[in-house]
Amino acid sequence: MQLSQLIELAQVGAVESLELISLEGGFYLLEIREVGGVRHRLRDEAERVWHVRSVEHARDLLRDMPEVPFYLLHASAHEEMCGLPATAGEPLRVPLSMRSAW
Repeated sequence: MQLSQLIELAQVGAVESLELISLEGGFYLLEIREVGGVRHRLRDEAERVWHVRSVEHARDLLRDMPEVPFYLLHASAHEEMCGLPATAGEPLRVPLSMRSAW
């Protein structure tokens, strides 16, 4: 889903939430959850998944959008540590503000 489509969906109340997924290497993906559970990744005009650089970059991209629930998802670091048993733990899910506090 492209940014313009996301903004249109949000304006009609069809976006349930946004999840900024933290990935190894210091970048993020923005996942859109529509009302009804359908999920999309934010894509650029060439239909490539958009790699977001930071929470502030995501906020900047979303500045023209109405507020919707917005979360940062981060996989547990414990799953990457050697010697620990594998677990099926949920990722850390932290609510964020869509607008910068500054």
